[in-house]
Amino acid sequence: METSELIPLCDIIARIRSHSPFLTNLLDREPALVEGLEAALDDPAAAARVEGDLPAARRLRLERRRLALLVAIGDLSGRYGLTRVTNLLSDFADSAVDRAIRAAILERTPDAEPVGFAAIGLGKLGSRELNYSSDIDPILIFDPETLPLKPREESGEAAVRIGRRMVELLQARDADGYVLRVDLRLRPSPEVTPIVLPVEAAISYYESQALPWERAAFIRSRACGGDAGLGAYFLEAIRPFVWRRALDFGAIGEIHDISRRIRDHHAQGQAFGPGYDLKRGRGGIREVEFYAQIHQLIHGGRDPALRAPATRDALAALAGAGWIDPENASALIAAYERFRTVEHRLQMVDDRQTHSLPADPAALANVAALDGCDTDALIASLRPHVDRVGRVYDDLAGDGSERLSGDTDTLQQRLAEAGFPDPANALRLIETWRGGGYPALRTSTAREALESVLPGLIQAMGEAPDPAHAIARFDAMLAKLPSAINFFRLLEAQPALARLMSAILCHAPTLADALGRRAELLDGLIDASALKPVASVADLVAEMRRRERGGDYQWQLDHVRRLVNEKRFALGTQVVAGASDPLTVSAGYARVAEAAIETLARATIDEFEIAHGRVPGSELVILALGRLGGQALTHASDLDLIFLFTGDHMAESDGAKPLGAVTYYNRLSQRITGALSVPTASGPLYEVDTRLRPSGAQGPLSVSLDGFRRYQEEDAWTWEHMALTRARPVFGSPEARTQVAAVIAEVLGGKRPDRDVIAEAGKMREEMATHKPAKGPLDAKLLDGGLVDLEFAVHTLQLKHRTAFASYLPDAIDALVREGHLAPGMLGAHDFLTRLLVTLRLVAPDSQPPSPATRPLVARAVGVETWDEVVAELDRVRQEVRACWAAIRARS
Repeated sequence: METSELIPLCDIIARIRSHSPFLTNLLDREPALVEGLEAALDDPAAAARVEGDLPAARRLRLERRRLALLVAIGDLSGRYGLTRVTNLLSDFADSAVDRAIRAAILERTPDAEPVGFAAIGLGKLGSRELNYSSDIDPILIFDPETLPLKPREESGEAAVRIGRRMVELLQARDADGYVLRVDLRLRPSPEVTPIVLPVEAAISYYESQALPWERAAFIRSRACGGDAGLGAYFLEAIRPFVWRRALDFGAIGEIHDISRRIRDHHAQGQAFGPGYDLKRGRGGIREVEFYAQIHQLIHGGRDPALRAPATRDALAALAGAGWIDPENASALIAAYERFRTVEHRLQMVDDRQTHSLPADPAALANVAALDGCDTDALIASLRPHVDRVGRVYDDLAGDGSERLSGDTDTLQQRLAEAGFPDPANALRLIETWRGGGYPALRTSTAREALESVLPGLIQAMGEAPDPAHAIARFDAMLAKLPSAINFFRLLEAQPALARLMSAILCHAPTLADALGRRAELLDGLIDASALKPVASVADLVAEMRRRERGGDYQWQLDHVRRLVNEKRFALGTQVVAGASDPLTVSAGYARVAEAAIETLARATIDEFEIAHGRVPGSELVILALGRLGGQALTHASDLDLIFLFTGDHMAESDGAKPLGAVTYYNRLSQRITGALSVPTASGPLYEVDTRLRPSGAQGPLSVSLDGFRRYQEEDAWTWEHMALTRARPVFGSPEARTQVAAVIAEVLGGKRPDRDVIAEAGKMREEMATHKPAKGPLDAKLLDGGLVDLEFAVHTLQLKHRTAFASYLPDAIDALVREGHLAPGMLGAHDFLTRLLVTLRLVAPDSQPPSPATRPLVARAVGVETWDEVVAELDRVRQEVRACWAAIRARS
């Protein structure tokens, strides 16, 4: 089947220059190779070799570059068929892996024989079917008895160092390119195991713990570099694991599980046409490979002739033995050849490891032109193959109904009764889970554990405001979990935790969204401390400051984000579970934020001082205002901060790159703001609002304490003094905090412009109501008679009477009530409104009435029995607050 008309080389070079930037670059960099192209194509492996005394890595990169050019020209011109292309690429990969292993060993132990270390090639490397821009998937093993070691070196550590150096030699990039991408994740439990395994431990794993997909992976396996004897020993030892002579019911079930996982997990939504994934799409490369491997697993244990690693060889052998239809085999072989050829064209354009037809018409036309046709012809050449492979694979995979024999109707009926608007779609997701469609469900033990908790989860998710959304969130969560056995067992053993998990999915879209984005938040829920009050700020800081060996500033940013997001998630869960008073949770949110500020500000300062040193006699102080200053955040709160610095504003830092104090602290404050707000790989942290600083957004980000004092005493508006009533230093030395607190106390105590506080506060509240109206009928913050009105009342009275100054609002309210300035019911009003705000930020962030299923949760959180009582109490409290605020305004 691998026959094609030869095309003149000059035409191919012209085609390359028009349609492949990557190959064009190689043509320009290898003029000598191009001049002798005809001879080079006769023996490309020899022509690609580089002579001379060069470092191992550079030699490999140059040889890979030269071979890539020759293979592409040979392929495009019709001189090489698919087998020769893949064999040339695979043989070079073998050589590169072997030379990299030898170099890594000899760099460490120059006089030793490079033995005791081997690479086992899996996937397309194992079957000598590498594609044009493929990564390689080796498993690295070592023999502790024969691996060369340095004096007093432990063999496991030496093996890992050799493995890392091997990978570095192969995939490090420079101006000459790279050699190979290396993926070591096919080894057992890659999340916890070292990158190189002792050979006996690896054998023991595959004999006793390996998974069905690993059986399939080892169909295409061979020793591809390093100690050939060690590699052969390992493969022989695990042969019974791969090729089992007898198939029991469990093994057949495993095979169906693998088949279903490939179809469900990779092929959904991948219709043929522009954007089609040649590798994972329905009717694509993966299904051809798996069709062969499934039959090999079934029959290869008894017939060694069926154990061919290469896909087309395996299909031919299976057809020859009568296990598959010969016409199907021929159709799959032809499809495979066309798919792989077009896949190579995709990768030749920019040397990218891509498998999808471009969705962009121009890019798709470019690929077609590189293949020597137009877009319509390219699509037409693929379509019948995709259709045929899809039909053949459908016959193998089936629709999954037989796996739920007797249960499908019952389950669909239950899903409908539970409230799912689309029971068929919900059932499809459940079948994916039951079929082991995700890594966490790959073992029969995990799936059995799932079955034990599934009925309760279905019922709970059906009660969610949007059951389809809830089950989709649970599906997204399962997809990201590396393991679920312990989690399911925990849910089974502790029904309260199972109900909690269901409650999150059903009632708290804010938390469900967070869980969908970062499934690792589940780890915090499994911890028994998740439903306990958050630790003190000092203890939180100690936890956040812990740094792993070698952890740098970026690691610290990620570490704090992980901890903060886990703790915020756990705090929100406490409200959903009814485990904590929302007022306690609100204070916990604030402690977590304060600890994050302390930790990241200190880490940023340490990093900043490396280049710029310190400003003598000066330091940074961070002032918290708003809800953070008042120690009462919600899940969605941003951080209102002001950056101040003590000392002489004319001073200069003493570092290698000195800065004036004003510039120094403004740059430092910008970096701290970024540390607190910029998303990293571990997710976002907080929104930071610095508009309450002197002169607002028009002023500098950081001001001196003297400048801050002058501004507050001479220029600040009434609303700025109102904000100052909840100001609280959250970063700085005790001495600096005391200085700042003294300035604030003087200003609030009367050292400020004499203004009509009540009139100005009333006017400002009216403007705020106009420009920032309530979001919905349950907006406990912005509704008239809500928290903002109550806060205005409190702060106006504080400034008017110069009394009861406390950043924690309940303390201020209590003092004003005792002094007779405020109505006695305002403390209860504050507590009710705050509980409602904290709860609704989780369950109804749009401030609209939640679903009937969620309303009892809200009632419980605010301390009443029914939803009607929630509504009635909100109306009553608002009337009281409105009356209180109106009475204060009338005193103007």
